[in-house]
This record gives sequence, C-alpha cells and structure tokens, in this order.
Amino acid sequence: MARYTGPVCKLCRRDGEKLFLKGARCLSAKCSVERRTYPPGQHGKDAQFRRGRGSDYSLQLREKQKARRIYGVLERQFRRYFSEALRRPGLTGSNLLTILESRLDNVVYRLGWADSRAHARQIVQHGHITINGRRTNIPSYLVRPNDVVAIRDESRSRQYFKELRAYMEDRPQAPEWLSVNMGAMAGTVLRVPERRDVDLPLNEQLIVEYYSR
Repeated sequence: MARYTGPVCKLCRRDGEKLFLKGARCLSAKCSVERRTYPPGQHGKDAQFRRGRGSDYSLQLREKQKARRIYGVLERQFRRYFSEALRRPGLTGSNLLTILESRLDNVVYRLGWADSRAHARQIVQHGHITINGRRTNIPSYLVRPNDVVAIRDESRSRQYFKELRAYMEDRPQAPEWLSVNMGAMAGTVLRVPERRDVDLPLNEQLIVEYYSR
C-alpha cells in the first residue's frame, strides 16, 4: 500500500476531531472539522446521527488508525513499532508513543521547523537536516538522548529557512525533552520522550488491545 496522498482534512472529519495534519489551517476558521462536523462522503450528514459508541473492536481500530494518521506511518511499519514496544521493559502503550515521538520527522516538527509532520517529513527527505553533523534523509530515524538535530549549513541560505525565525513565534514551544537554539538553527535531544510529553488525543491502551486480540 502506498502512502496516503489524498485530502487530509477528510481523515480528521472521519475521526470527528482535529488531528492537526494541515498545519496552521487546523488553527484557523478554515478548519474542515469546524466547518463540517459530519463525516466525509455522500451519506456523511446522515451518518452523524447514527454515530454511537460502536463495538470494542471498532474503537480499537479507530484509535490505531488515528495514531497512524497523526504520525504518517504505514501499517507494516506501525506493527513493527508495536513489536519493538512489546520487547521493551515498561508499559507497551507508553513505549509505542515514545518510539513514534522519537522519529526524526516528528522531532523536526516538535522543534517548530515545519508546519506539520508531513511538511517535516518532506524537509528531512530533501536532505536539509543533519544529526550530529551528518546529513540524514530518513524520516523514520529514531533519535537518542544527546543527539544534535540541525538544519544543514547549505540549506540555511534558502528563503524558507531565512524566514523561519519569524514563524517560530506563532508555533508551539518545543517540549521539555527537546531544546532549540534558533541562533544556531539546531536542537538537542535532552532525554527520551515520556507519555506525559505527548499532548495528543490518543488512548494507547486501545491500540495495545487491538494488537493483542
């Protein structure tokens, strides 16, 4: 299965809440979830009145799909992350969120260098990011404590990165497990992200239950 390239606002409407897939648009009056509070599709307006609690399986499936959509991960990769979380000591759900938060594209987004995780993934794939001085174009790279993530020297002359400092004021501050130095256009991973650092509408226990059927 290829990566989803359709309108991402439909994904938010399908889940009935903002997944913040569209950057600044999600915070504006143009947000599709606020303008159309019903699911997408021909019968979406009728479906909004039939929405109930749903079965346990449907709730688990929707939560898993929501996490995949937020982080932009395909099913096979997501299942691999879950297997890794299962092997690590501690709570499997918290371990899974730690792995997802440690992805390089998510770190670039959390540092405020991109409007969305999809935008951050594009920045990484185009080779604008270095880790500990080495150019890296793998969005799924998992960062570790003391890693230094920076914008490549050759990329800083581009117009987007020149204007980035002005945009930073309107973006959320970096989480506690990251430190950002806009003067050096670099960020440092201070520690492993924890569950309390994930400010997303996710119930990881439902994801664990889905894969534990």
